[in-house]
Amino acid sequence: MGMKRRVPLLLSAFSVALGFAVADVAVAQEFRLRWGHYLADGPFLQLEKDFANKIEKRTNGRVKIDITFAGGLGKGAELLLLVGRGGVDMATSPPGYNPDQLRYWRAFQIPFVFKSSEQAMDVLYKVVEEFPAYRAEMDKLGVVWLFQQPLGVYYMTGPSPDCTGVDKLRGKKIRSFGADIPKAHSAVGAVPVTVDPTAIYEGLQRGNIDYSFINAGNVQQYRLWEVGKHNCGPLTAITGHNITIGKRTWSRLPADIQQIFLDQARQTAKEYLAWVGDFENKAVQNIKAQGGVFHDFPAAELNKWKAASPDFLAEWEKATAAATGDAETPRKVAARWKALTSN
Repeated sequence: MGMKRRVPLLLSAFSVALGFAVADVAVAQEFRLRWGHYLADGPFLQLEKDFANKIEKRTNGRVKIDITFAGGLGKGAELLLLVGRGGVDMATSPPGYNPDQLRYWRAFQIPFVFKSSEQAMDVLYKVVEEFPAYRAEMDKLGVVWLFQQPLGVYYMTGPSPDCTGVDKLRGKKIRSFGADIPKAHSAVGAVPVTVDPTAIYEGLQRGNIDYSFINAGNVQQYRLWEVGKHNCGPLTAITGHNITIGKRTWSRLPADIQQIFLDQARQTAKEYLAWVGDFENKAVQNIKAQGGVFHDFPAAELNKWKAASPDFLAEWEKATAAATGDAETPRKVAARWKALTSN
């Protein structure tokens, strides 16, 4: 009789324990987010992978973020629009890939404006806070901006060392992207060719381009020294890609989790800026160790290139005013940029 009474009690205890276990699993999988990335996985993206892991840890497993690299969820120019429509939850893409939708943001990838990565990011974070137009562009696309990745300075990379002067670039096919960088290449008679980062290696290998145009960290990432050992530069500094989350996904997250996202985004942005300089310097040394060669692009030649190019900031101001019907805001933004980059 005693045994008959104990069985239901044991079953009841087991059921309660199972219920708690199921509840724990449910909490751990409360929000599973898909993050689409345009770049291939590698050490250059470690801090973004750390961001995802820290979000999971800080939310006690309530949020799990799965990153799909190398355009597996959409190409570079598609990802921002996909995240805005809810096709993916999060996305990483450069503003230059969507110049018509991100007229204010695209200016961060104008060549020959910034002297260093640090200056570019300093300008970015100041004007984003000072001018609502930046977040308004993201809002219009249905996304929330979290942070941006800083980039090292850009080099031309190819099989020939003849990339140390503007006259030598005439007729050369150079990897390009966005709205303004192709104009810089065309200004010295080069032929801009739009190529995603993941396709640069093949482009150089097949001769579809003569030179890449990318930072040393990505030269290392994609092992470009195997198909182009010569690197000419540095040429210019621009900012990198944006990390965004869709407003649809954002609205589903409780306020405490939203705050964790925003706080971690601020922390990762600071970590990224502190990290990028050392990483890029080590990338240069690693490329040299693999047989890569770096050639200085003389200051006099760089000045010739700048002189031959349009006044990109003035062109941006004019084009943005015409496209938005608001001349005052672009004028104020351009003036602020000039003040911040004058030193």
